Amino acid sequence: MLWLKAFHIVFVVSWFSGMFYLPRIFVNLAMEQEREHGGGVTTERLLLMARKLYRFMMMLSVPAVLLGLWLAWMQYGFKLPGWLHAKLALVFLAIGYSHACGGVLKKFERGVNQRSHTWFRWFNEAPVFLLVAIVILVVVKPF
Repeated sequence: MLWLKAFHIVFVVSWFSGMFYLPRIFVNLAMEQEREHGGGVTTERLLLMARKLYRFMMMLSVPAVLLGLWLAWMQYGFKLPGWLHAKLALVFLAIGYSHACGGVLKKFERGVNQRSHTWFRWFNEAPVFLLVAIVILVVVKPF
């Protein structure tokens, strides 16, 4: 069980690293879009980085979620405690956020992004709050 926990933590940390950095690339893409109306060398390089990071991030999310579900099943079976229900809800939001990043990336690739770099700076904060709440639920188990 400790090996499963260790690998679960490694995959979660890696997945969230992608969720922390990909929106930062979106900030830079939006700034380039405002500066040169997209299409420049910098924009293409940032899009390439974003595509690779998005694929990597999504690949890492799968084992993170599967190992987490396996651990929950091994420890609790069908009787999940309240804190774990809340954690799973937040994980569901994290999965949604990851997919939303894919939608944003597609908009940048098509050149139809309408959001400002300031909006993406705020968008960039969501995974921080998700991670803090998830870690508190797992460690403190408040209910």
